[in-house]
Amino acid sequence: MRRRKGGERGEAGLLAQLRRPPGGRDARTMLLAQLVDRTGTGVWAASCVLYFTFVVGLDAGQLGLLLGAAGIAGIAGSPLAGHLADRFPVRSLLIGCHLLRLGAICALLVVTSFNVLLPVVAVTYLGDRAAKTLEMLFATRVAGERRSTYQALSRSAANAGYAVGAGLAAVGLALGTRSAYQALILANALSFLLAAVLVWRTREPAGRGLVAARPGEGAPDTAAGVDRAAAPSPWRDGGYLRFVLLDVVMSLDCSILDIGLPLWLVNHTAAPHALIPAFLVINTVLVVVLQLRVSAKVGEPRQAAGAVSLYGLAMLACCVLLATATGGGIWTASAALLAAAVLVTCAELVRSVSSWELAVSLAPRQARAPYLGVAGMAQSVQKTVGPLLLTGAVMAAGPAGWLALGAGVAGLSLVQRRLSLRRLDELRDAPAPAPPPVPAR
Repeated sequence: MRRRKGGERGEAGLLAQLRRPPGGRDARTMLLAQLVDRTGTGVWAASCVLYFTFVVGLDAGQLGLLLGAAGIAGIAGSPLAGHLADRFPVRSLLIGCHLLRLGAICALLVVTSFNVLLPVVAVTYLGDRAAKTLEMLFATRVAGERRSTYQALSRSAANAGYAVGAGLAAVGLALGTRSAYQALILANALSFLLAAVLVWRTREPAGRGLVAARPGEGAPDTAAGVDRAAAPSPWRDGGYLRFVLLDVVMSLDCSILDIGLPLWLVNHTAAPHALIPAFLVINTVLVVVLQLRVSAKVGEPRQAAGAVSLYGLAMLACCVLLATATGGGIWTASAALLAAAVLVTCAELVRSVSSWELAVSLAPRQARAPYLGVAGMAQSVQKTVGPLLLTGAVMAAGPAGWLALGAGVAGLSLVQRRLSLRRLDELRDAPAPAPPPVPAR
């Protein structure tokens, strides 16, 4: 059969791939569920700070404590989801996460006490991170060897949802009334309910706790043949924990886009404040347009390991531009910041595929569910420590802080690449785990 130019995975159009995604009907339904979920999340993300400030009446200290505690709770969501997914159906767990978030977000309509808000918002964040890990597990099972293509489609759907949600939030924020904020909360709650219904319409992917193998990777064990007592634990696997720790650094693009760029523009450059929304527009458009093409180039484990160094180079170039943005006038600063937004988005495009592929490929086949749960902690930790790193150290040091950050990320990306390639070789050469003995009848 004639091969499509550019590779079968990458060159089919985005809409065509969304109509026929890897995994068929179940994958398509799950992508729709993610779109709906992220639309509601976009609504809440754009309005939660203002809601807690102007409707609930929290001061800056209380708000910081609330969101910080919620972020810490989110860190626990990923490993908890991975642990449970090794024992219970992913589909049921994901429905439970959506319903848990539904109940927590609805509680915000009646809760005003800070002491009660703290656990309610923490539960919301925990459910959010757990849901993302379960979506990842679902995808790796139903999409099989084409999991990188599915990841690209998922990223495109999620970014489109965030953009739509932010637009809906803008309408409510323009009104600024208590009723408008409550309507935004209800919109988020509705997204959780609809997402749960859509997930309920899918079928449970085969292989509890397991992930479909690539050609030549070896067939995964069946659920009945897994000896969980003998399965390796990610918490005792130093090589994998090093990967997860370095992956925290390889995820700093998120904090740079959301926090570093806007704050640096406002406090250290002559660029107009009206330029800030352009950063989100650039990011959203590039992810939707290019993510599928990038996934076609970073679809194999060794390609993903090699792409980590490209991430480091893109981040280094972005940080150099940010450091130089302070030395010019309006036009020079604006051009440097816009170019930095493009580069940090390019880094994100590579990271979102390579990080996910490596998280799967570097885990032992018979224990990938708990391993992926631990890998999901990297994003949660980054969301907690990344803003503190940028505001407390990098930007406080001025342009030199950006140069140091860029050099550090580039150097650690080479370390991550080398360690990942070494572990891939070790897993390739390791003997397949022996099935547990069959008891005599």
